[in-house]
Amino acid sequence: MNDKNNNLTRKELTETLANRLGYSQSNCALIVDTFLNSLKESMISGESIKLVHFGTFTVRNKAPRRGRNPRTGETITIKKRQAVSFRPSKQLREQVNI
Repeated sequence: MNDKNNNLTRKELTETLANRLGYSQSNCALIVDTFLNSLKESMISGESIKLVHFGTFTVRNKAPRRGRNPRTGETITIKKRQAVSFRPSKQLREQVNI
């Protein structure tokens, strides 16, 4: 993983798959992109995604609420929207909290 910003990029994920599985990087890039696009399409259509022993991604409806512009102090209404949330599995939470 990149030490500079601690983000896992698609390229790094592709390289890791290629190194572990012995496939070409172009095939691994196709696998990664197909997987991520499948997740994205499911969430866009409002479906939850459960990855056993990893966690669940859900699309939640957020109601409109009152907020404040921090620059001007003006009170505004934040529109209703949808947000993606992630709930880690029990196994993942236990492994992270070792």
